[in-house]
Amino acid sequence: MKRLGVGFVGTGWVVNTYHAKAWRGVRHADITAICDLEEERAKTTAALCRELGVGNPKVYRDVSEMAKDPKVDAIWITVPNYARIPVVKAITEEVTQGRAELVGLVCEKPLGRNVKEARLMLEMVEKASMLHGYLENQVFMPSLVKGKEILWKRGANIAGRPYLARCSEEHGGPHTAWFWDASRQGGGALNDMLCHSIEAARFLLTAPNEEKEALIPRAVSAEIASLKWSSRPKYVERLREMTKGEIDYSKKPAEDMGRASIVYETKEGLLVLSELSTSWSFVPGERVYLELLGPEYYMQIDSLNPEMKIFFSREIKGPSGEDLVEKQAAEQGFMPVLPDETSTYGYTEEHRHMVESFLNGKMPRETWKDGVFVVELLMACYMAAEKNKKLSFPPARLEDFVPKVAQGTWNPKDIIKATFE
Repeated sequence: MKRLGVGFVGTGWVVNTYHAKAWRGVRHADITAICDLEEERAKTTAALCRELGVGNPKVYRDVSEMAKDPKVDAIWITVPNYARIPVVKAITEEVTQGRAELVGLVCEKPLGRNVKEARLMLEMVEKASMLHGYLENQVFMPSLVKGKEILWKRGANIAGRPYLARCSEEHGGPHTAWFWDASRQGGGALNDMLCHSIEAARFLLTAPNEEKEALIPRAVSAEIASLKWSSRPKYVERLREMTKGEIDYSKKPAEDMGRASIVYETKEGLLVLSELSTSWSFVPGERVYLELLGPEYYMQIDSLNPEMKIFFSREIKGPSGEDLVEKQAAEQGFMPVLPDETSTYGYTEEHRHMVESFLNGKMPRETWKDGVFVVELLMACYMAAEKNKKLSFPPARLEDFVPKVAQGTWNPKDIIKATFE
């Protein structure tokens, strides 16, 4: 069977922590190229790939040159949110001009910082007639996939379809400064992580034999707040120190907490609900918490309740790290351990699926159309939060909407303003 040569553009934290390591579970594909504006960063990631045995990638600083490499059949886009449009423009230009032969592109979540950007990304890849995959790892989590299979087969077939999905992801805050910068990232915690919860909930609420489009969003309500990182001087200063003075939430804050409710209508005319929440102010470490409720059944997934936990007394002291769970905040006490986070969070399965889809000339089950859909709902959430009211979906002027958070004009105290319209 032919092997797929994959080039990565962007060598940030998620690539070195999850994507490269997840590739150990991917068959019929090698990481053949790494591109980054900073050559030393690219060399570091290339060395990691060789150490892991997932490829012997060539290093590039120019994505246009990497696209023309005959050993690169597809490109995984993992650059920061603000850099994705020029990267995709450069790649698709090489393809449409006949200088590069690529099967497809894969892009990390979210697809764009707003609806206009996301739609432009989709337009460019479709114009180049390429396959496209959207990296939403949570819908590939083995526990989520298995849980959905069992509940729909054993529960929904007898008692009726589920009516409520509750999905949450939370941790203590991002690793890299640009994530904290709402103008570069597109928002705060809601934009960064509610994209996961939106798609995980839709996945759970959609029947195995249904198209995702069968679930139609009808109404959206949301709320955003800054509970820790801009409201408390101690943590404003800590964030400033963590980012070497780059981020100052006393001047331009972003939300560190967000929650939303999305009402969907099924093809039978039933209304089902997704309740979503996210946070950058959850101290214990990365937690994915998922629930699905139906007439006579229930499912729960809690990533911080794994099969293994360890205990260290006060006598055990050492350097801090993240060897137990992503973004852990303690080294003593009774603590959960995730032996293989790349598998738990769905990274291995998502890459395996993307590779197999491209090798078979098929669109993956998560495409850039899904990425656009998620961004549309994210922006509707921000709009609802700003208006402090429930909105019909899609609301007017969604394509041109840019959240106040991203514009740098958001006031965290807006949360207490009542709307009397």
